[in-house]
Amino acid sequence: MIGALHMNPPFKQPSANHDAPRFSTSRRRLLSQWPAAAALALVGMSGGVRAQPDRKATAAELIRLWRQSGGALLIRHAATESGLGDPAGFTLGQCRTQRNLSDAGKQASQAFGAWLQAQNFKPDAVLSSQWCRCQDTARLAFGQFEDWPALNSTFAGQGDPAAQQKALLARLRGLPQGRTEVWVTHQVNMTGLTGAYPSMGEGFLVDRQGRLLARAELAP
Repeated sequence: MIGALHMNPPFKQPSANHDAPRFSTSRRRLLSQWPAAAALALVGMSGGVRAQPDRKATAAELIRLWRQSGGALLIRHAATESGLGDPAGFTLGQCRTQRNLSDAGKQASQAFGAWLQAQNFKPDAVLSSQWCRCQDTARLAFGQFEDWPALNSTFAGQGDPAAQQKALLARLRGLPQGRTEVWVTHQVNMTGLTGAYPSMGEGFLVDRQGRLLARAELAP
């Protein structure tokens, strides 16, 4: 079940969380020299696909493919303060108890949102995990979003990984042809769906069968 639409999000619900790596910008110069065909790795097999981790598209190439194919763009929340998971005493709905976006993560989220607007592209829906770092990523990049508990972290025994993956696949399969959605979530969920490991702020474009179409660092 999807929660309320947020302009300036409230929060709710229980658990504790995850994550670690960083925005990867060092490869962008190298990637810009690759042909789009090499960067856009189409991976066959339904569910649990194994991606080509080193083959990344540019953000522009990914958006171009998204316009053509539709589907969901899964985004791992932007860069955070240092740490793994969340502090002791983590409470969902209380951002001060969580590991939150760093200044760099906030700036990158805003920059991606501004860049996307400049491309005259607006997704049909933006859904987010209820963790503050995901909600803030969604709000800063897109303005409005809805909470969807299926996107919540399942790190370290939290949530129900099987049920949440089932919900993600069910929504994907029900997407109308050409519909575009953003899902802001966590590494563990993206890896569970695709078999690939995203860095913070990276986007995975998947089709309605959960197949990984392309991946890109989304910082412009």
